[in-house]
Amino acid sequence: MSFGIRDRGGHQWVMNEDDAQDYFRQAVELGITFWDTANVYSGGSSEEITGRAVKRFANREQIVLATKVNGRMHDGPGGAGLSRKAVLEQIDASLTRLGTDYIDLYQIHRFDPQTPVEETMGALHDVVRAGKARYIGASSMYAWQFSKMQYTARLHGLTPFISMQDQYNLIQREEEREMFGLCADQGVGVIPWSPLARGKLARPWGEGTERDGSDHMMRIYSEADQPVVDALQQVAADRGVPMAQVALAWVLRNPVVTAPIVGATKPHHLSDAVAALGVELTDDEVERLTAPYTPHLPAAFQ
Repeated sequence: MSFGIRDRGGHQWVMNEDDAQDYFRQAVELGITFWDTANVYSGGSSEEITGRAVKRFANREQIVLATKVNGRMHDGPGGAGLSRKAVLEQIDASLTRLGTDYIDLYQIHRFDPQTPVEETMGALHDVVRAGKARYIGASSMYAWQFSKMQYTARLHGLTPFISMQDQYNLIQREEEREMFGLCADQGVGVIPWSPLARGKLARPWGEGTERDGSDHMMRIYSEADQPVVDALQQVAADRGVPMAQVALAWVLRNPVVTAPIVGATKPHHLSDAVAALGVELTDDEVERLTAPYTPHLPAAFQ
């Protein structure tokens, strides 16, 4: 989501293709092989940029390429949602923009209450059977919705989800209540988005960025979250490492987490993410980080 064309629906803070190239090159050099985008990011231009970067900086077989479906791409019944018409139309459109014959992980971006789950899972199964996707995954929704979709797939002999991409970070931990237990039970990998809370966990409380004023998702964080950020700042200072490394290390410490989704808009973002793999938090540090947590309502999919 960090890369796209603004006048095609991109956020004000997205980077154009020329500026994005160094990040894709750096990712390959650091050994980052999982690249995640979505059809709806910047009106499809994120997929186009990502697809060209795969060709320029890596072999297709080296990259695990992921994208998503559900968001509104155009007017009409096939332009959004998870109906059979929409899924089959949008997979072909994503393949064209990405310039590839197959997608490694095809994810539903949200739950679609307007479409029977049998129809959605059947369409996704046909996408896999056609060789257009290797695996399917899901993103933010209630645990009962995800369970219903998984059960429907298994009941009818259809392809089940192998991943859940949901919001998880030090100041938004609600997925621990139900979703993580469900994923552990079902053998589903978790690839959290916003592990740094859109930058809130990468800098002291009160320091802002351009994104703060243009990203509507920033509204889910409040003054009640400041004690967590203050604790994170202190733990990072005691260790002599950036706050982002500690925040990512905490996410990675959860055994149900496979890998966090990291958005990069500055050169150090990817190097900090990789460095977090070497940060092993003590039990005392974890207690300091988690004790100030304030419960939140589920966000981003209601």
